[in-house]
Amino acid sequence: MGRLMYVAFPLIIAFAVLSLCHGVAAAAATYPKPKLQWHYYHNTCRDAEVYVRHQVKIHWDQDKSITAKLLRLVYSDCFVNGCDASILLDEGPNPEKRAPQNRGLGGFVLIDRIKTVLESRCPGIVSCADILHLAARDAAKMAGAPGYPIFTGRKDGMKSDAASVDLPSPSISWQESLAYFKSKGLNVLDMTTLLGAHTLGQTHCSYIVDRLYNYNGTGNSDPSMDATFRDTLRGLCPPRTKKGQSDPLVYLNPDSGKNYIFRESYYKRILRNEAVLGIDQQLLFGDDTKEITEEFAAGFEDFRRSFAQSMFKMGNIKVLTGNQGEIRRSCRHTNK
Repeated sequence: MGRLMYVAFPLIIAFAVLSLCHGVAAAAATYPKPKLQWHYYHNTCRDAEVYVRHQVKIHWDQDKSITAKLLRLVYSDCFVNGCDASILLDEGPNPEKRAPQNRGLGGFVLIDRIKTVLESRCPGIVSCADILHLAARDAAKMAGAPGYPIFTGRKDGMKSDAASVDLPSPSISWQESLAYFKSKGLNVLDMTTLLGAHTLGQTHCSYIVDRLYNYNGTGNSDPSMDATFRDTLRGLCPPRTKKGQSDPLVYLNPDSGKNYIFRESYYKRILRNEAVLGIDQQLLFGDDTKEITEEFAAGFEDFRRSFAQSMFKMGNIKVLTGNQGEIRRSCRHTNK
């Protein structure tokens, strides 16, 4: 019973968030008090969020994969040095975006386009960090995720170093993953929820070949993987036997596939032992994570509402405000 209460209580909070967040006071009362502000740009760039949403919609209509790309950008940014848009920088001998863990990142062109539009209308006002969070929220909503309030006023970081990137492998255990999320101020519900972003998007075969052919050095596949699904993935991902071999992409959630839509099917696939990434399948191995997975698989709205809460929390990790950081004129370069 104690475990059930542990899972359900945060979900009750999340239910309240979505039902009440139409008003500023309600949203502020439901979420933890942020360092940021509601409608920070109201007096300096009144239509900033409208400009962002318009550009995201134009791009999303042409390429729906942008939702997955932006969500991954937010994760890759916030979980390293905090939500300071350092992932967008090209400067330095080895910026974060060049780290091996960030291979395959996308979405930079859209962020550049949004920044150009905002600089033409409100020069030097809207940070790249805020643009990234607003764009990711809008793209996720277009894909079927819930809307959620974005408190703004983030400043942009002024350094980026691949050596600081400590993003974990997608093959780690759920215990290691939870310890990592807790180190960022998040909890087991946040972890299980945010991994649900894998309901859309793709991953390289190189991240899953160990599960398919040599799990933990055994020379066999991951025993937790459904055999039929394993054979399907083997058909898409041949063993990596030579240098320079191609590294195909596979959908993280074949049920969503090229449609790039939010679905509870991600959690249903985990229950059927059909998760693509090892860390996703590992959610069945912890009592709390399994219970949350079962709840989300049975109720899509539970997942959507919890996603809003956890995305809000992630967006407040080590933000720069006030005199910290700067407002970059270009998201790829600092102002110096």
